[in-house]
Amino acid sequence: MKLDKKDQQLLNALQDNARTSVSELAHSVSLSDTPCLRRIKKLESANVISGYHAAINPKAVDLNVSVYAFVRLNQNSVAAAEQFEQQAEKLDHVLECSVISGCYDYLLKIVAADLESYESFVKHKLGSIDCIANIESTVVLKQAFTKRHLPLA
Repeated sequence: MKLDKKDQQLLNALQDNARTSVSELAHSVSLSDTPCLRRIKKLESANVISGYHAAINPKAVDLNVSVYAFVRLNQNSVAAAEQFEQQAEKLDHVLECSVISGCYDYLLKIVAADLESYESFVKHKLGSIDCIANIESTVVLKQAFTKRHLPLA
């Protein structure tokens, strides 16, 4: 889908605050309500807008540790990849799962209450996935910043 300037303005406004009313959005991009809503629906239908979410501070809900885990599978096959992805998606503490190039097959972003909880998670949940050959973890010492805005121009 080709985005015009109004679409980009709408997307930027929604990235700032997805709870903004249609009237406020329309006003901010110099449209009336109906064309604005029509554009939003079109962006949703085209999967440009894939959802609306609340940004929750992990520490406020006792998830004080972030870890990036590099995972290598025991075989390079479609079956092993599908098995891993299906099982990893079921693990609540895994926030992101990316297929990567290099020595490892996947990069996971994981949250836990503390290092002891993370160790338990690796031993009893993640480590119990049969097709995993190796897990290497990197603990985040400090999150310097997180950008939630995509650069839309």
